[in-house]
Amino acid sequence: MPAIHFHVRWPDGSEDQCYSPSTVLKEYFQVGERLSVDAFVERADIALEAASQRVEQKFGFFCSSAMDQSTAIKAKAQQFGNNPQDMVEIIRID
Repeated sequence: MPAIHFHVRWPDGSEDQCYSPSTVLKEYFQVGERLSVDAFVERADIALEAASQRVEQKFGFFCSSAMDQSTAIKAKAQQFGNNPQDMVEIIRID
């Protein structure tokens, strides 16, 4: 199962490389897409859960790294509150 990384730019200009254990993430995000912080967190959580489920289907166990990544995204998002004008940009998927 090929793992991928997705790179995001947060509202403060910082960038993070995030991990997904499955390419299913590409069904949820597109390069250049901009989402509110809340929308990004919600979609990332759904995408990483789907990726973890794919791992579970193939290997018989969920992917703790996907869940760790979801937790890290939620923690970072808390820095920005819930201003709908704050946007997260998907800058690369590889």
